[in-house]
Amino acid sequence: MRGTSRGAGLGAIEAAGIEPARADPDRPGTVLELVADVAVIHWLLGSARGEQGLLEALHGARLERLLERLVDTPLRGFVYERGGEVADEHRSAGAEIVERAAATWRLPVRLVDADPGDVDRWLAEMLAASRELVA
Repeated sequence: MRGTSRGAGLGAIEAAGIEPARADPDRPGTVLELVADVAVIHWLLGSARGEQGLLEALHGARLERLLERLVDTPLRGFVYERGGEVADEHRSAGAEIVERAAATWRLPVRLVDADPGDVDRWLAEMLAASRELVA
């Protein structure tokens, strides 16, 4: 299992027993460099913080470009965090992009609506989504 961060969260990822890797969702190429042996990607940006233009891009154009490029990888599924604090319009747009990618390229996807603030429910739904995609 590999977890990514732009940098600040790498220590916490490693402390949780997950392989840390530096990647920036604003630069899809840094994510693509890491997917060669990955079965499922979780796009956990439902509560991302930053300027509105960046948040819109992470749930819009950047997400769309990443999904387009994932077609040529051995990826078995994509989980999109639909719950969170980012403006609903951005998360809704991201969900539409993910569903369109699923229909266009037959990429197996799951949308998780659980509130990240409800950690137990959120974790259970994320794990269930992963299991469904690799089963």
